[in-house]
Amino acid sequence: MPLTKGRRTFVIGCGCTAFIKPRGERTTEDMGLEAATKALLDAGVTYDFIETAFVGHCYGDSTSGQRALYNLGMTGIPITNVNSNCSTGGTALYQANNSVKSGLVECALALGFERMKPGSLGTTFPDRPSPLALFHQRTRELEQGMKAGTNFGPGAPRMFSNAGQEYCEKYSADIVHFAKIAAKNHAHSKNNPYSQFRNGWTVQQVLHSPKITNQLTKFMCSPTSDGASCCIVASEAFVHAHNLENQAIEIVALELETDHPVSLESNSAMEVVGYSMTKRCADKVFAEAGFAPGKGRDEVGVIELHDCFAANELITYPALGLCAPDAAHKMVDNGDNTVCETEVVTYLDCRTGRYVVWWNVCHQS
Repeated sequence: MPLTKGRRTFVIGCGCTAFIKPRGERTTEDMGLEAATKALLDAGVTYDFIETAFVGHCYGDSTSGQRALYNLGMTGIPITNVNSNCSTGGTALYQANNSVKSGLVECALALGFERMKPGSLGTTFPDRPSPLALFHQRTRELEQGMKAGTNFGPGAPRMFSNAGQEYCEKYSADIVHFAKIAAKNHAHSKNNPYSQFRNGWTVQQVLHSPKITNQLTKFMCSPTSDGASCCIVASEAFVHAHNLENQAIEIVALELETDHPVSLESNSAMEVVGYSMTKRCADKVFAEAGFAPGKGRDEVGVIELHDCFAANELITYPALGLCAPDAAHKMVDNGDNTVCETEVVTYLDCRTGRYVVWWNVCHQS
């Protein structure tokens, strides 16, 4: 079995804006210009080398992707807008990578930006049913069989909260583990100049922040933010032609996954938020990278994990194969998810060289 399908691909440049509270202070075009310019400068190439672009956003009008890039130039390239909730940026990168891997282009750009409203997320189109209506309904039904009973709060945190509750009931974890995860992430953010919050809240501060659901507090939930980031993906031939060998980072494997019927047909709140979907995607990407089933996790030094809610991070550890199904909270207690321990699970990846990437598309993420 070949290690990859198609050509070798490389990230040759990245750029990011600071992430700030949504206050209407930044525009689509300003954020897109800053992030993309930084990525181009990092890559050492100009915008006219970009042959196609994929731009991710959830809170913008149609063709916002074009507006985000037009300040760099109107070069006539295809610009595809991508919207897939919290996996939007990953989806844009997946498409940019496939464009290069398949041989359609030599150099592609993936940009993600968001200009959000303050407060909890809500529907943009209240005149029609939510695409997530079935998932919200299913998680509410499953609450009736949980020890914690009926939950409360906005739809997204409620779903992940219920998933965390299921894990806790199965394996004797508790909300302190969620607080430890949140405190770990906030501690990491102190070293990230682009982070919205750099306070470094303690476990006790996380626990004592306002309740959002039965299981989650405010500091266990990702805030709304305005910001943008950008990656440039190129072929091996492009890397050699532009003498970028010393900075190019190979994308050894990159996968996307969506729901199977188990998400709605099982009696599991963890399945509603995509536990098996994440596992399938992780298994695929390690197989694509050349590892035998269940192998390769100990080769990964840094993991960029979507931590929309601390409960999601907890249940994702075993889904990715980092530990046994009943050992996620033990990982947290042992500190095996932070700097200088087994794996650094964070949002900041500063490695060089060959590495494994996975991405999962969730109905809710």
